[in-house]
Amino acid sequence: MDVEQQSRVGILIREWRRRRRLSQLGLALLADTSARHLSCVETGRAHPSRTMVLRLSTALDVPLRERNTLLVAAGYAPAYRESSLDDEDMAAVRSALDTMLNAHEPYPAVVVDRCWNVLTGNRAMAVLMDGIPAHLLEPRPNVYRLTLHPDGLAARLANLGEVRALFLERLQRQVHATGDADLRTLYEEVSGYPALPGEEAAGPEDPPARPSPIQVPLRVRTPFGELSLFGTMATFGAPADVTLSELAIELFYPLDDFTTQALRALAEAPPSFT
Repeated sequence: MDVEQQSRVGILIREWRRRRRLSQLGLALLADTSARHLSCVETGRAHPSRTMVLRLSTALDVPLRERNTLLVAAGYAPAYRESSLDDEDMAAVRSALDTMLNAHEPYPAVVVDRCWNVLTGNRAMAVLMDGIPAHLLEPRPNVYRLTLHPDGLAARLANLGEVRALFLERLQRQVHATGDADLRTLYEEVSGYPALPGEEAAGPEDPPARPSPIQVPLRVRTPFGELSLFGTMATFGAPADVTLSELAIELFYPLDDFTTQALRALAEAPPSFT
């Protein structure tokens, strides 16, 4: 094991510790090691075992993809595989996703990866995808581009300023928490989209314009009237696969009776969503 490789894993561990705002003593206690040993690991004076790298990764809540990066930096083989959703042994996952998406109709639902790229969605997503131009759908739709790009859903949002502020704050927080370079690139892109005429600037801390248990719903103008939706996120518990750990299912629900009835009516003859 060369000195450069020892130093590399130490630097990465220190970066993750600082990102989590932990002292060496705090991390050492969580990982059941000594602050002295951790200091030596971070400075390259000691080389961590494979078990220690995994213990530190768990204590730091490092995503599985980056746990593999830490292991490789320390000279070890990755611990977590990265499968394709099309793989045979992911059949149970595909079945679970289909069940959740179909059962959620007539309300919209979508599956995304770690960078918010859309992997699949149910038929009810058509109410949000209506009129989205081809250049925002290729090579793969992205939730942030679809929502905030001037050519996308942004033009139909009655509360675009609120949604923009909330989405950018959420994405920035995710960038800080993960250090993911792809997410940082996405943030730089979507934060640079121009405001639309008539858009009111808003911060996520602003009170809602109307009484609501949800601070910032999606208020979408449609030919059927203004629909008001809120979302929840679901993930898989205890994943042992990088791909599975990065999947999330966003489920949208109606915030008022009008939206409920409109979505149910649309479900009688929904257009397809791919």
